[in-house]
Amino acid sequence: MANNDKPVRIGCYSAFWGDSVTAAEQLVKTEKDALDYLIGDYLSEVTIGLLARSRNQDRKSLKGASKGGYISEFLTYVLRPLLLDIIKYNIKVVTNAGGLDPLACKLAIENLVKDLDIEEGKVIVAAVTGDDILDKANDKNSEILNFTHIQEDSEDSESFSFNKKKVISFNAYFGAIPIVKALKSGANIVVTGRCVDSALVLGPLIHEFMWDPHNDWDLLASGSLAGHIVECGCQATGGNFTDWRQSAYSSGGGWYNMGYPIIECFKNGEFFVTKPKDTGGLVTQATVGEQMVYEILNPGAYILPDVILDLRNVKLKQVEENKVLVTGAKGRAPTEYLKVSGIYLDGYKMTGQIIIGGIDAWNKAIAVANTILMKTRVLFRRKTLSDYRDVNVEVLGAEHTYGGNAKTRNTREVVLNITVHHDNLDALKLFGMELAPSATSMAPGIAGSGAGRPHPSPCLVHFARLISKNSVSPFVIVGNKSAEKIIFDGPTHNDNIIPPPLPEIPNEIDYKIDSEIMTKVPLIRLAWGRSGDKGDVCNIGILAREPKYYPFLKNSLTEEAVKDYMIHLCRGIVKRYELPGCNGLNFVLTRCLGGGGLSSLNIDKQGKTYAQMLLSFEVDVPSSLFAKL
Repeated sequence: MANNDKPVRIGCYSAFWGDSVTAAEQLVKTEKDALDYLIGDYLSEVTIGLLARSRNQDRKSLKGASKGGYISEFLTYVLRPLLLDIIKYNIKVVTNAGGLDPLACKLAIENLVKDLDIEEGKVIVAAVTGDDILDKANDKNSEILNFTHIQEDSEDSESFSFNKKKVISFNAYFGAIPIVKALKSGANIVVTGRCVDSALVLGPLIHEFMWDPHNDWDLLASGSLAGHIVECGCQATGGNFTDWRQSAYSSGGGWYNMGYPIIECFKNGEFFVTKPKDTGGLVTQATVGEQMVYEILNPGAYILPDVILDLRNVKLKQVEENKVLVTGAKGRAPTEYLKVSGIYLDGYKMTGQIIIGGIDAWNKAIAVANTILMKTRVLFRRKTLSDYRDVNVEVLGAEHTYGGNAKTRNTREVVLNITVHHDNLDALKLFGMELAPSATSMAPGIAGSGAGRPHPSPCLVHFARLISKNSVSPFVIVGNKSAEKIIFDGPTHNDNIIPPPLPEIPNEIDYKIDSEIMTKVPLIRLAWGRSGDKGDVCNIGILAREPKYYPFLKNSLTEEAVKDYMIHLCRGIVKRYELPGCNGLNFVLTRCLGGGGLSSLNIDKQGKTYAQMLLSFEVDVPSSLFAKL
């Protein structure tokens, strides 16, 4: 258990750009002076792409984003209504709402402080800049390396030629040290650009506990894990939870009044996960565990700028209602590289939707899609336009995403979803015009074209690279002070990437598999699951509901079995990792999202349904165990 030192309490109000506008108010109003820090995570690969597109168009084209490229909703829905309370309760704020222009965001906050007539010196704003390294995208003198999601295998290494595409953003993922510097210099609001999500929490913890950022690897690992667990907001408190009914109908208002996560971290690195009292949702080993395995790739080597986090032996313990103790994170010195997230423009895409009802709806939808594509291709040839770069036809409502595992095509209501990719806007306009005529010239039962005639949008493609820390420098600007350059001077060990082997743990199992009659049981009866994206890679985390189920999960959920089950989606490889501390398995599927969240033509661009899909996989268990399920 944690010691008796006073914990640092940090609440997260935003998991992404678009999270609930009531979340920050919930944490500030309910926790008041019991909350030390309020953090907000707005950025993702998709968000950076949207901000870059807006900047590239040189006009305000996205609601909630400033022309300068920061998230203006941070000022509108968080600071303007809550800043006086934030000052009153002495809550510090750390957020990456700076997006592509933290300095502009800092200036906007300072102007807001003046507008609210707040006493001078009460609010000191810091900006962390330097992550925008677009000028290095085509710099042949910069050391830029390929990025791979599976360190033990180079098959998924991303290839990209800077000379062939128009790169519109190139941002390095900074760590916690610039945030620490800003807080140490007296800032009570820190705005960053692109940094790793967990740094929003690790920075305050290093500052408060004076952890050594060049030596206290286990503490840095624990602080990073705390940040990882809360940075996705309600995903740690019952949102996106396998057993969703427990959350939807929970006391405190269920989903209507979802509680946002709070961590209580101690100097020794142990921490609790909880939420405000009298709010909906729930905090259990399962909700925290699902978030823990979310988008981590190799759990023995979750590579961050400040530390390599090993969470294979992390333990989760329910200590009271809606309060979970997390222990056991281990850390190793980081590598000499930073991950870089890049975005380039690659033509245009468009999605058209048609609602089709009646008997044989699925077959009608396929016929309609083929006809529309055939007609538009004829028009393209007449106008000497090239063919589509890519096409994706999805019949939603007939288990399209399940591929060969679908159990029904016999549905009487579907949405035909056609997404196309082309270099010419005129071609896409023709496609959009040919959707509506299907209602009178094709299948019966067409009830409309979804949201109306679609509009083309630039196709943004994400790619990842590695760059030496010596090639990139963060800058911290606090209040009216000059920018201070942060020099990375800590130890690095590139050979730390491959984690040390885990000790052999005997399987504590009461069943003799060889002598028992086996029965197939849907995985959801035995486990919880969650999935998410990393570029064109999907991460599926699976946690056994009880330790005794874990051996059966390992026995049935092999890399080969998962690859075969997801073959309709996974064009790359499947790598399995074990997390014995929480009886979990983590699967990394490469080349399985159609290019990633920005460029994919799939309805599920970020793999959010993949875990739910895998939970239908049938696991072999002894008949005697099945009888108890």
